[in-house]
Amino acid sequence: MAVNRILIVEDDPGIAEVVALNLRYVGYEYMIFDDGKDAAEHLAQDHSFDLALLDIMLPGMDGFALFSCMEKYNIPVIYMTAKTDSESEIRGLRDGAEDYIVKPFEVVTLLVRIEKVLARTGRLNQVYRFQDITLDAQNRTVTKAGTDVNLTPLEFDVFCALIKNKNRTVSRDRLLNEIWGEDYFGDLRTVDVRVANIRKKLGFTDEIRTISKTGYRLEERGK
Repeated sequence: MAVNRILIVEDDPGIAEVVALNLRYVGYEYMIFDDGKDAAEHLAQDHSFDLALLDIMLPGMDGFALFSCMEKYNIPVIYMTAKTDSESEIRGLRDGAEDYIVKPFEVVTLLVRIEKVLARTGRLNQVYRFQDITLDAQNRTVTKAGTDVNLTPLEFDVFCALIKNKNRTVSRDRLLNEIWGEDYFGDLRTVDVRVANIRKKLGFTDEIRTISKTGYRLEERGK
């Protein structure tokens, strides 16, 4: 399955670079433009994007004008902007944007919203790879070097959260809330037990790092 490809149109290089870095870490491909007109001209030759992240206040062509180009090529849009007024948000959503996120924002929040939009629009790549491991989230299968690995449902969900957030720390509390539910009041060590089983079944000794007093991170060597 192809990797999801995301267009970033943002004239603040610091924001664009942070977003791009995190997209790369979780397995997305991307292309960056800092000018709305340049992005529009590029789309005429290359419009194979699964999602666009658009600033509104852009040189060349603003985000609202650029939206029509995205609509022409059926590219879903999330606005990420410093415009906090309700009129801009209402306009963006009424025009057809999938989401509207105001700067400054937590990158993890943006990543969750990206995944939700890709899933809602039927574009989400649900196959994740790490070294010789392949996880198919839709079919709930894990293979190592082509051989099936038998994870329990809870082990699968924990590993799925880790591989989706590759190179990012996932807290125990987040895992408990997302997998066991917010009403779970059991022992936090239930997460540790599942992680220990995953390490054993996948042969991971160093790849899943324990982050003291926080949680776990699936980490590529050299990161």
